Amino acid sequence: MNALRFRRTAAAVAAAAVLPFTLAACSDSGKDTAASESASDDAGARESKAVEEDAAVAADKPFGTACQSVPKEGSGSFDGMAKDPVATAASNNPALSTLVTAVKKAGLVDTLNNAEGITVFAPTNDAFAKIPKADLDKVLADKDLLTKVLTYHVVGETLAPEQLRSGSFETLQKGMITTAGADEAYTVNESAKVVCGNVTTANATVHIVDTVLMPK
Repeated sequence: MNALRFRRTAAAVAAAAVLPFTLAACSDSGKDTAASESASDDAGARESKAVEEDAAVAADKPFGTACQSVPKEGSGSFDGMAKDPVATAASNNPALSTLVTAVKKAGLVDTLNNAEGITVFAPTNDAFAKIPKADLDKVLADKDLLTKVLTYHVVGETLAPEQLRSGSFETLQKGMITTAGADEAYTVNESAKVVCGNVTTANATVHIVDTVLMPK
């Protein structure tokens, strides 16, 4: 009997001794799992933040096929244009020489250069070339008409690419323009395409378009 009691007591002591180690092991396992999940969450958060930061950086850069023709260096480059007010910056871009000539004829150089936080939809030389020469010469010779046409290309606020997805904006000419699109493919008044958008100058955002916009 005493031997049996001794064996039971010994077994109970052994079980009691093993129990804390078992609980400790379970506790450690739980901590390891929690730590692993926390590390995974942190990694996911960092990756998500990196994606958001990359998207923000991309949103600040010029986009569009015509951007490839912009000089890489000098006053006509994106970095160079960012240092000058918009009319001066445009004069350094060879693709906008006709626009610059029109702005000078209309006497709008100082108006545009001294404005703050504006958006200019700038037609390329090819855009002006779409207009029959006789009609273009007539517009260039009529300062009042030319001023109306040019100021119709200017909005008195900064328009980021995401605002072009679907919008209606009043121009300095007091007429309205509409924009639509997505994924770096945008149109103005359903016809003019933004071929190089989000170009920064010292006082304006420029979206270069392939068609001259005409007010009603």
